[in-house]
Amino acid sequence: MDGNRLVGTLGAHVRTWRPYTIWYPGLVGLAGATLAAEPRANAALLAAWFAPTAVWVAAHYLGDYLDRHLDAISKPQRPIPSGRMAPRTALLCGTLLAAAGCAAALAVNWRTILLLAVGIGGALAYNGLFKARGLWGNVVRGALTGAAFAFGTMMTVDFPPVGLLPFVVVFWAHDAASNVVGTLRDVAGDREGGYATFAVRRGLRTAGRTAAALYGLALVTAAFGCLAVPRDRAICLLVVLLAGAVGSTAFGLVLGPRRELTPRTALRAHEVLVAERIVLADALLVPGLGPALALGILVPLLVLTLGVQHRMRSGHEFAPDGQAATAR
Repeated sequence: MDGNRLVGTLGAHVRTWRPYTIWYPGLVGLAGATLAAEPRANAALLAAWFAPTAVWVAAHYLGDYLDRHLDAISKPQRPIPSGRMAPRTALLCGTLLAAAGCAAALAVNWRTILLLAVGIGGALAYNGLFKARGLWGNVVRGALTGAAFAFGTMMTVDFPPVGLLPFVVVFWAHDAASNVVGTLRDVAGDREGGYATFAVRRGLRTAGRTAAALYGLALVTAAFGCLAVPRDRAICLLVVLLAGAVGSTAFGLVLGPRRELTPRTALRAHEVLVAERIVLADALLVPGLGPALALGILVPLLVLTLGVQHRMRSGHEFAPDGQAATAR
């Protein structure tokens, strides 16, 4: 394989990973592990981070495989429809990563097998079935991140503690909201491809308001949850409120007074939520790891997320002028 082809192949895989999202699922799993028990083995913390991350990236590969015909219509620049990645390569990589995540998890706690099955099966069902069925798709997508938090707790205890279950609701509602906002930029392509998302069925304004309501549920639940953590409650709550202040700007873009919500404005709103959720997940690291270490994790990951998103996101979501029309 020559140098240019190798660079192109690596670039196709990196784009499939969506590296601006890659830090989030591991933080969610790590938050669950650190809140559930102390002391904790390093291997358990590593598994709490690695397994959700591996399954998350696997879901990107498998989702792109299942969405390849839809992407050929509205996003022909993506790796599979552009020909830079073969569909079977995406299927193989997704399968191997999912297997690696499962192996790491089961080595620590075999009881996670049900959550792993729900997570992987839910990711496949989202792309293959629920994504085209209105709000059900967003609810299923959010449930996967809620499951990642529950999974993280099971890396340090046998079963998720009842007192931490409200945080499952936090990540479920947050990611359902974020997923609704993410669909707002794709309404034209989803409609053309036959995907009846909630935004396609009910319109941008109703979808935006529904996302805001789900986001509000996540934020309020997180704020009350901070009052029950074992230590550093005030700092945990402060970081949650900081996340809320950032997230509110996204919904200002979505619901602000304007005649029409453009796809690029909707993308900017989702970019804000992609960065904001790093802050939200990090807030729950404060009680378990302490404010200094939690901040030390947050700053570099937030900088990486913002930088990579600025460099890659628009090109991943929008085809160059005329290219989508040519594909259609």
